[in-house]
Amino acid sequence: MSFARLLYLLFAFILLASTHPLDAASAPAEGTNHRIPVLGLELIWLAPGSFTMGGDDGGTDDKAVTRVTLTKGFWLGKTEVTQGQYQAVVGTNPSNFKGAGRAAPVENVSWKDAMEFCRKLTERERAAGRLPKGYGYTLPSEAQWEFACRAGATKFPAGGLGALAWYDANSADTTHAVGQKQANPRGLHDLYGNVWEWCLDWYAERLPGGSVTDPTGAAMGALRVIRGGGWGSAADVCQPAFRWGSPDFCYTNLGFRLALNPRPPAREGRRTDTAGARPSPGQPGAGSVRPVRPE
Repeated sequence: MSFARLLYLLFAFILLASTHPLDAASAPAEGTNHRIPVLGLELIWLAPGSFTMGGDDGGTDDKAVTRVTLTKGFWLGKTEVTQGQYQAVVGTNPSNFKGAGRAAPVENVSWKDAMEFCRKLTERERAAGRLPKGYGYTLPSEAQWEFACRAGATKFPAGGLGALAWYDANSADTTHAVGQKQANPRGLHDLYGNVWEWCLDWYAERLPGGSVTDPTGAAMGALRVIRGGGWGSAADVCQPAFRWGSPDFCYTNLGFRLALNPRPPAREGRRTDTAGARPSPGQPGAGSVRPVRPE
């Protein structure tokens, strides 16, 4: 073989390898659950669908209903992110309830902390060849969260809320290991109680009403959406449509759940400051700022 031909073949091989890397990750299979082996975390596949968002259980300021259609499927964490999983990715555990164990949900994390976890996990999984470009871990949108929570049902199963949630009637004022309570029809645990969960969206006091497709929430704001209630929440707060907004602070009743989208939207958005001082977790904030309510 001539030297020129050898160089040609070597160049062709390098070009092929650069355009089709041998270790390229395959895309997660839609229609099946996805697992992150290093964390032992399973994400449940949720197919596209439509549902009614909002309603009489939607809190004090919004009882409107909106017909929502989600045209793309997504994956959502079977449980809330735990203290152990958070520490494995970030290197620290900010939780107040460390005595509850590494299997308890991480709490005392801000929205930015949760997004940083998602960013680091995405980078790590891509570097390991387990997640292709175009896919990224993130927080669920508010619409995705309620779609997953409702799971096509309108009533609690036999046993009521106590079968599904750690809340003020049974939590003993602490978090508990994830996954101990009954799953909802989609196989998701702890959507009610244990800890409130950050969503991706800016908080808007009113749902848009009517019919919408793939909503992304307010374009700007001072608060981020939180959902689900926590260990200190009353039963009327632990409802599918109950909406609340929180400044980007850390509280001992606030954590998050992981989502995976084929093309995660950039949702940093623009902040509008409506209050200066940090409100305490149990008191109304200034202006329109409404912090987490631990009760």
